[in-house]
Amino acid sequence: MAVINRTPDSFYDAGATFALQAAVDASLAAVRDGADWVDIGGAPFSPGEPIPAEEEAERIVPVITAVRAASDVIISADTFLPEVARLALAAGANVVNDTTGLRDPDMAAVVAEADAHLVITHSLAAPRTVYPRPTYGDVVQEVSEFLLRKVDDAVRLGIGEDRILLDPGHDLNKNTLHSLEITRRFSEIAGLGFPTLAAVSNKDFIGETLDRPKGERVEGSLAAAVICILGGARVVRMHNVAASRAAVDLTEAVLGWREPLHLRHNMGDYNEPAAP
Repeated sequence: MAVINRTPDSFYDAGATFALQAAVDASLAAVRDGADWVDIGGAPFSPGEPIPAEEEAERIVPVITAVRAASDVIISADTFLPEVARLALAAGANVVNDTTGLRDPDMAAVVAEADAHLVITHSLAAPRTVYPRPTYGDVVQEVSEFLLRKVDDAVRLGIGEDRILLDPGHDLNKNTLHSLEITRRFSEIAGLGFPTLAAVSNKDFIGETLDRPKGERVEGSLAAAVICILGGARVVRMHNVAASRAAVDLTEAVLGWREPLHLRHNMGDYNEPAAP
């Protein structure tokens, strides 16, 4: 899953894809680099002034429309507002990625009406608000219980279980130790029985663990993504698409899910010289 933020203050790229054409170009470049899925957002999760629904929709709907016209890639709308989700799905999105964990139950009705998919993410704060010093007795257990409660809510409100994905929400109202533990015990999240998403790319838990600024976290992001895949993650949300595609492909080959593209080494009577 490639990340496209059409916001002037996005966490990672600081507004590099805020302009409409820049967001469209970045989305299609991600597809060329190997993304199966493009996640398009117009409002950060981080604390700040609320973005009116009309403004958020104006940011993401034209991008979704353009990308859908050019590609059959999976598209998700990264939004927690039902009215934005409705417009995004009508424009061609397949999925709603709700980082607030279905805090607004009206979101479920929008997703169910469109027969779309829903990513349910664990977080504790109300949208765009501060949640100081989050504490957990057992972060993985508490995240799992939260996600299962939200699944029950989604199903009760009309969303089929086969339309639900789960995201434990690395760094969302969690400190670095919490996010490391979720990564280490990701198999417990995957064991809940739903496809799981790991949104680890360039997160602060990587920066704090390695003492790296946002622009120097690629290697740590790839390592975290591979650990989550080995723990059962089936979607990884990543900024650096080409590098992530290579890491995913090699991991899948090791797991026996993907054949190597070439078989030459030690396959004959002698090895040909290595290609330059």
